[in-house]
Amino acid sequence: MHESVHEPMTTRLFHLFSVFFLWLAIQAQAAPLPVPSPPDVGARAWILMDFHSGRVLAEKNADEPLEPASLTKLMTAYVIFQELREGTLGLDDTVTISEKAWRMEGSRMFVEVGSKVKVRDLIRGMIVQSGNDATVALAEHVAGSEDTFAEYMNRFAQKLGMSHSHFVNSTGMPDPNHYVTARDVALLAAALIRDFPEYYKWYSEKTFTWNGITQHNRNRLLWQDPSVDGLKTGHTEKAGYCLVTSAQRNGMRLISVVMGARSDKHRTQASQALLNYGFRFFETHKLYDAEQKLADTRVWKGLMEKVPVGPAHAVHVTIPRGRYKDLEARMRLHPRLMAPVASGQKVGRIEIDLDGDTIQEIPLVALEDVPEGGLWQRMKDEILLYFE
Repeated sequence: MHESVHEPMTTRLFHLFSVFFLWLAIQAQAAPLPVPSPPDVGARAWILMDFHSGRVLAEKNADEPLEPASLTKLMTAYVIFQELREGTLGLDDTVTISEKAWRMEGSRMFVEVGSKVKVRDLIRGMIVQSGNDATVALAEHVAGSEDTFAEYMNRFAQKLGMSHSHFVNSTGMPDPNHYVTARDVALLAAALIRDFPEYYKWYSEKTFTWNGITQHNRNRLLWQDPSVDGLKTGHTEKAGYCLVTSAQRNGMRLISVVMGARSDKHRTQASQALLNYGFRFFETHKLYDAEQKLADTRVWKGLMEKVPVGPAHAVHVTIPRGRYKDLEARMRLHPRLMAPVASGQKVGRIEIDLDGDTIQEIPLVALEDVPEGGLWQRMKDEILLYFE
């Protein structure tokens, strides 16, 4: 009798403790682990950015103007690729090598003065071998002189939002008026990948042979990390060792910029550490396609009463790993949108929230034109607006 009275009590206590510990386990799983601080890689300046969303995951001195050394050739390549796209330059065009190009010091492709070299070979010599001679030859061919070509570089830099950079030559030879920031270089690297995917493949080439001389790409990560497919190294005594790297794993692409490292080995290790940090603790998701219809909004005094709205460009978000289900989106539309409305006109925004904080705002645009309505429609809406 004594035993039968206490057995239900023991069972109830066991159940209570089981529920309590289960609750603790659920709470522990529900509470997201904080993202640790990024590695301090010891370089003078660095930045880690997601390619698709543009979110900066880590940075140090990213807006400090610094000597870029051969990172400059990324800007030179952007201009060259633009010329190819516009049809003013062809890959099979031949370039006559000037004495200035032939005499360039530093890294060289070893082209001969007076020789004729195809544009495609000079581009590979500039990218893979970091040839100053090939770079100057391309600049002179496109703009007549390297000084004029530098003006092109600065125009495109401003267009890309590189507001703290200035170029005076195509190669990165030292000059007090020649400088970039790590953030600007990250923007440039993203633009190269986004705007010229057909030419970006050259940045993953490990070797290039010209004039009987085979040279290796100085980006050691191309051999060490199979997810790395670019971009460029740079080095001068003042600039230190620099490296711009891009890697893609499981659809997520990151861009790292390391400037002013103390050695070739150090810039490689620093870049690898930043990439590993980003891929380990963050994830990127595509939320909306470009011009995807998300809603219809009221248009007053228009030929149509409603217009479809959505983002002008594809929308990606980069968040701590495992937090996708915690995202919340809010749509805010202009309350009184008046006709005429032009396709592409901003009509509101989407706010993406995580833990109550807005982490990203995306403009919403009209996806169709809405002309102004007739006299009767305008008068009717005027009356409705008055009472509203």
